[in-house]
Amino acid sequence: MTTEPVSIPSLTTRKRRHGAPPIVMVTAYDEPSARIVDQAGVDVVLVGDSVANNVLGYEDTLQVTIDDMERHVAAVARAKVTCVIVGDMPWMSYHLSVPDAVGNAARLIRAGAQAVKLEGGLSRVPVVEALVRAEIPVMGHLGLTPQSVLTMGGYRVQARSAAAATALIEAAKALQGAGCFSIVLEGIPDVVAEAVTASLEIPTIGIGAGPSCDGQVLVFHDLVGLGARKPPKFVRQYAQLAAAATAAVAAFARDVRSGAFPGDEETYHASAEVAMALGGGESATN
Repeated sequence: MTTEPVSIPSLTTRKRRHGAPPIVMVTAYDEPSARIVDQAGVDVVLVGDSVANNVLGYEDTLQVTIDDMERHVAAVARAKVTCVIVGDMPWMSYHLSVPDAVGNAARLIRAGAQAVKLEGGLSRVPVVEALVRAEIPVMGHLGLTPQSVLTMGGYRVQARSAAAATALIEAAKALQGAGCFSIVLEGIPDVVAEAVTASLEIPTIGIGAGPSCDGQVLVFHDLVGLGARKPPKFVRQYAQLAAAATAAVAAFARDVRSGAFPGDEETYHASAEVAMALGGGESATN
């Protein structure tokens, strides 16, 4: 469990092959979930653009704007966590020009992030280099990149062929060379993730990429059972909070309708003098 604040420099060297413990990252979007995640002792909280699917009700992440991400990063930062906060760069916030990308990343840093994450390989190298020159730490993201859902034709496992696996390894090396301090590997075969991890000096963080990465990440709503959709194959659910919350609200509704709520213990009482002045009976002061 984390006992002191985690930093970007400390994460950069967290390779399991050197004996470092695996990095634990959880995707969260607001103050309550960030507070829970931090108290649980994770290393990184990712404020992901998957807020679109898990909180805002969208079908994909393409609807989220830099304004949305800035707002959710700020909410997470208000939890005053000791883990590192990484803010996701949403679709079209780093695609048009390098100056746009730097300006949008700066908005997330000012909102409370200590680093940003962006998707893509070789085409993102100039953006990563510019962000690093601006002293903004960058986490890469390869494999199944949700912002590419239209060109990928859906959320499909990537790098299944030898050629695609080799290209992914080269992209990872390019992102490392550009200055990324870590790379998320999503939705790729385990042997490919193992090869990428072995080829890099920076840590990899897997999601649907098998056990060989230097860390793992899951979405808070998925791992505690708050999501409405069936979770992907790579998710292990550690609780069923949606069912528990539904039962709690249903119990409240029953008590309201039966008159059992509010009871005396949930009611404020006036003094006997005030009660008498209002024409009521005596009432204990609370």
